Amino acid sequence: MPLKHGLLGLLKYKSETGYNLDKSFKYSLGFFWKAQTSQIYRELNKMEKDGWLDSEMIIQVGKPNKKQYAITDAGQEELNRWLHNHESMEWITLRSEFLMKLFLSGDKSLEENIEYLKQYRDTCKVLMKGMEQAGAIIEEQAVALNDKESAFYWELTADYGFDHYTMCLNWATKTIKKLEDKINEKNN
Repeated sequence: MPLKHGLLGLLKYKSETGYNLDKSFKYSLGFFWKAQTSQIYRELNKMEKDGWLDSEMIIQVGKPNKKQYAITDAGQEELNRWLHNHESMEWITLRSEFLMKLFLSGDKSLEENIEYLKQYRDTCKVLMKGMEQAGAIIEEQAVALNDKESAFYWELTADYGFDHYTMCLNWATKTIKKLEDKINEKNN
């Protein structure tokens, strides 16, 4: 399952608290892999039980204690095994609640579907703005972690994200136009 491997991948750079891992995951991997905070903590606990992570409790005064996680040799081995396994066809699978709803929207009015697509289009615009900022963030992290080689691959995934949202935005704009044309045909 990619969630645990994504977490292992983030921990290979440095040990982190669950809170910081949650933020890092959502900030860096979140554009192509969604995970709830509760899922992340569940996976961290499971990976620790599996021996892939070690943790250290950090006692704080005036704040709740926090747990800091570090990848173990077994965790690094699992990450390497997963990275080198190219047998899965999961990369080709598309799962989209949005597309499923659109597919089944024949009983909704054209106007409702246009509004639904406009919301989608507006969300794509916001996500593209976030992707436009990715380059500066990647450079900052590459310097902080002294890892330009990994940053190159981070940039490749950011390029994919930007291109993906560009495609989604273009598709939404064309689809809205098709629905508007359909309304015009009905009115003429």
